[in-house]
Amino acid sequence: MSIDPSSRIDPSAVIEDGVTIGPWCIVGPAVSIGAGSVIESHVVIRSHTRIGKNNRFFQFSSIGEDPSDKKFEGEEAWLDIGDNNVFREGVTLHRGTGFGGGLTKIGNDNLLMPYVHIAHDCVVGNNTVFANNAGLSGHVEVDDWAILGGFAGVNQFVKIGAHAMVGGVTHVGQDVPAYMLVSGQPAAVRSINTVGLSRRGFSDEALKDLRTAFKVLYRRGLSLSEALEELRGMLARCPEVAALIASIESSTKGIQR
Repeated sequence: MSIDPSSRIDPSAVIEDGVTIGPWCIVGPAVSIGAGSVIESHVVIRSHTRIGKNNRFFQFSSIGEDPSDKKFEGEEAWLDIGDNNVFREGVTLHRGTGFGGGLTKIGNDNLLMPYVHIAHDCVVGNNTVFANNAGLSGHVEVDDWAILGGFAGVNQFVKIGAHAMVGGVTHVGQDVPAYMLVSGQPAAVRSINTVGLSRRGFSDEALKDLRTAFKVLYRRGLSLSEALEELRGMLARCPEVAALIASIESSTKGIQR
C-alpha cells in the first residue's frame, strides 16, 4: 500500500493491500478500495462507495458524489464498482437514490474516457466503452459490450442493449435493442453493430442472420408483435437472436426506431 502524505483518508475507509493513492486525493467515509487499484492525483471518492480490484482512476475524477437529483434528501445510497475498470480524467460517478433503489452499479473491465458522467441509479455491465463526454441520465441501464461514442447523451430510464453502439453526438430517448447501431440527429437505428460484433468473434453466419433480424425489425414494415414472431422463428438457426428478443421484450420506453 502506498498513500501520498498530502491525501486525506477517512479513518473508516478500508484500503486493501497493493493500493496506490497519489497526491491531493480525498477518500471519505464508508469507502472500500480493492487490492491493486490505483488512485492518481486529485481524485475525490466522496462516500459510500465499494471499489473492487485493479481499478485505475485518473486525475480529477469525482467518484461516489451525492446524486444530482432534487428528490435526494441525504439518505444512505451507494456506488458499487467491480474489477479492472479504467476511469480517465474528470469522470464523474454518482451514488444512487432512495427513490431509485439506492445503488449505482458499474461492472468489470469497462473503459470510461475523459469527462464521462454516470448519473444516479444507473447500471453499467461489463466490457463497455464510453468515449469522451458521453453521459447517462439517472436510472439508465447499459448492457455488456455496449459502446457510447463521444458526447452521446442518454435520457433517464433508457436501456442500451448488449453489443449495441450509440454514435457520437447522438441523443437517445428510447431503448436501443441488442446489437443495433443508433446514430444521428434525430437518432435512428441504422444497422447492426457489424464492426463491433466482428471484433468480438461473431461468425459470418451469425452476422448474416443478425442482419436479417435487423431487416425484420426495421425494414419490412411489420408491427412489433409481427417482427417478434419472425425473430422467434430464427432462434433455432441463430441463438444470438435471443438477446435481441429479450432486449425488446424488456423495453419500458419503447425501442429506438
